[in-house]
Amino acid sequence: MNISFAIFEQAAQLWFSEWLPAIFNPQKRIFWGYLLSSLVLAFLWLRLVKKTNLRSSARQIFDKQVWISRSALADYKVMLINTILMLLLSPRLLAKATVAYLVFDSMHLVFDGRPFFVTVLPQWTIAFSFTLCLFLMDDFARYWLHRWLHKVPILWSFHKVHHSATVLNPFTVFRTHPVEAVLFSIRSALVQGVVTALFFFFFGNQVTLMMVLGASIFTFAFNLLGSNLRHSPVSIRYWKPLECILMSPAQHHIHHSTAEKHIDKNFGVALSVWDWMFGSLFLSKAEEQLSFGLNGEQSREHHSLKGLYIGPIHEAVVEFMRFLSRLTFSIYPKHSA
Repeated sequence: MNISFAIFEQAAQLWFSEWLPAIFNPQKRIFWGYLLSSLVLAFLWLRLVKKTNLRSSARQIFDKQVWISRSALADYKVMLINTILMLLLSPRLLAKATVAYLVFDSMHLVFDGRPFFVTVLPQWTIAFSFTLCLFLMDDFARYWLHRWLHKVPILWSFHKVHHSATVLNPFTVFRTHPVEAVLFSIRSALVQGVVTALFFFFFGNQVTLMMVLGASIFTFAFNLLGSNLRHSPVSIRYWKPLECILMSPAQHHIHHSTAEKHIDKNFGVALSVWDWMFGSLFLSKAEEQLSFGLNGEQSREHHSLKGLYIGPIHEAVVEFMRFLSRLTFSIYPKHSA
């Protein structure tokens, strides 16, 4: 009984210290303003485009099969557990400040002082360039890491945790294995550290980030315009030429689809232009019915904590042993035969 109370107490403390503040933090995707804007967009789409009445729209958005299904309950558990794990791991992970310092220091070996011409640029030009460059490089890096998570068998062992969701809700975004969370944390530190160091080297104290309510203007716009609908029961499509640039919620639903033609498509996060450039773009279609999950290998185990945390580690070890076996055979073909 004491152990159960201790667990409940820790969960309550976590809620009040981490998740409750996140709801009021515009830098977080689950900020109440972003959730509200997504709700409004969902209703407008269903009412004006799909011609669904108000009651049917509400029933689709708040469907209990979405919010309290086994898949959704697994999302919530992983979200809470990963928060605890990342709080423990964060101090030991690569920090953006460390990367920025190393890059900034190394730049002095390449350049003798800062180029004089860049210091005369208007302040707003530097701020906009820094904000835009940070957004583009961050999104570009997320595209490639996401693509590798699908293409490299060992990495897919961990990323499949996210794709094991059979229904999508805004909290599915947190359904990731801790190994994947660490990889994205390192990616973020590298990209933001390098870009920040380069801009501060060339522009010094003129570098500022253009923000709205403490969030980058591009991140704020992305979240305000329905980022939470990427994992939701409402599949909003964009005008097709626009879907070649921006990733619509419907396109991300395609990414989660079990259909063979949708496998390894739409890796982009905010922008779909990377998919267009590298041949993984798939445009959405009207009235297309999709099913989500792991094609051909879905089981109840994928919604259990053992399946979500221990299973991927076992699969990754198996894949690593296969890799070593293939490597050994390629080096010593006669001895391996």
